[in-house]
Amino acid sequence: MSVPQDLFYAKTHEWVALEDGVATVGISDFAQSQLSDLTFVELPEVGTAFEAGDEAAVVESVKAAADVYAPVGGEVIAVNEALEDAPELINNDPFGKGWIFKIKVNDESEVDDMMDADSYEELCPED
Repeated sequence: MSVPQDLFYAKTHEWVALEDGVATVGISDFAQSQLSDLTFVELPEVGTAFEAGDEAAVVESVKAAADVYAPVGGEVIAVNEALEDAPELINNDPFGKGWIFKIKVNDESEVDDMMDADSYEELCPED
């Protein structure tokens, strides 16, 4: 299981990369491996505002559907349209090409409530 050290993690298995007030959001390697082969991603609309913890997207796999929550509050400024045709990008590269959406953050201090990589690894059960 890959857990990059430079990201923030939510208990609901989203990750955040924060840069210049913009949070790039995706689901963790652990989450994608539990879902297995992703078949569909329902992306949020650009311009939608979310509070931290709001349901923002849905990922579907051969095993299940799962909600993706906004780990921080703000307005969606971009979505990864490549996922519409290739949801497997999340399986193949969850921390790179498999990002889901970008949100202009209302309050950057919200990431202080998230976990660092070591804490997130402790949360995830061993296979």
